[in-house]
Amino acid sequence: MSAARDYELPEDYEWPRPPAGGWLADDLDTLPNLPPHTELIDGSLVFMRPQTTFHMRTMRLLENSLLDQAPEHLDVFREFSVELDVRNRPEPDVLVVPTGADTGPKRTFLRPVDVVLAVEVVSDESRDRDREVKPRKYAAAGVPHFWRVEENEGLPVVYVYELDPALKAYVPTGIHHRTLKLDVPYPLEIDLTAIDRRRTSR
Repeated sequence: MSAARDYELPEDYEWPRPPAGGWLADDLDTLPNLPPHTELIDGSLVFMRPQTTFHMRTMRLLENSLLDQAPEHLDVFREFSVELDVRNRPEPDVLVVPTGADTGPKRTFLRPVDVVLAVEVVSDESRDRDREVKPRKYAAAGVPHFWRVEENEGLPVVYVYELDPALKAYVPTGIHHRTLKLDVPYPLEIDLTAIDRRRTSR
C-alpha cells in the first residue's frame, strides 16, 4: 500500500495564492515548488494527477511513431508547454514542431507559431479540458492540427482535426481505430494496436 505522498511538506507551507486577475504565463518559470507539468488555463494553475499506464504508453507510441516518420524539417516534443497568450500556457502531451523551434537548451515553452500539431491524450481528470477547453484555445491561437486521443477497450482511438483559418476553429477530418494513416501534417501510418510494444515498427 502506497502512502499519500513520499515527502513531507513544511508545516508553514502555503500553496500559491493567485494575484488579482490570476497568474501570468511567465509565472510558471518563477513560482517555487510547483508540481511537474503544471499548466496555466485562464490564469489558473492546473496540477496534473499521476498518469495512467494507458496515458504513458499512448504518449510513447505517438512520440516514437511521429519522430520515426517525421521529415527532416520537423521535430517531436513531449509534455512541453505552449504559451498561447499571457493567461494560458497548457502542456500538450505530444507536439510536432519545426526543427527551428528549438532555440536553445534553456527554453521552457513554445509559441503557437512554433506548433504544427498538438496532441492531447484524454484522462478522467482532464476530460473537459482536453475535449473542449484546450482545442478551442489551440484553434484560436492558430495551431493548424490537433489530435484528441481516447481510450477504448485498452486501445487508443484518435480523433483528428484540422484548422479552418477563416473561422479559427477545428474541423473534424476522421476518427481512427487500430490504424492511423494520414497525409497531413506529413505522410504517416501508426499501428494503434502497438500500444504495448516497447518499439514501433514501420
